[in-house]
Amino acid sequence: QVQLVESGGGLAQAGDSLRLSCAASGRPFSMLDMGWIRQPPGKGREVVSAISWTGRNIYYADSVRGRFTISRENAKNTVYLQMNSLKPEDTAVYYCAVDTFPNLIRLKATNWGQGTQVTVSS
Repeated sequence: QVQLVESGGGLAQAGDSLRLSCAASGRPFSMLDMGWIRQPPGKGREVVSAISWTGRNIYYADSVRGRFTISRENAKNTVYLQMNSLKPEDTAVYYCAVDTFPNLIRLKATNWGQGTQVTVSS
């Protein structure tokens, strides 16, 4: 099991930017496919983005493509989600997850962090 700790959430206004971080431990980070999943209030979870361990494969949900950027820094065992041009509909609890790349983008990941709240006001 990989331990995942998210940080960087908070309050923002529409149009603002936030950067989420997820620190991983317990397995060699450079070999892990990582992803971000979110759950808006009163709704189900949805995949936001995923990045393969090589960094060559990257996935974005249509709702965030062009505004969010996922990246990883293996030396720090950390994956990031840069969120620009935030919208009120981006309000959600954001979870970091680790699994295979196909499982991540299919919302079948089984190893999650505790989540961090992002609230965007209009």
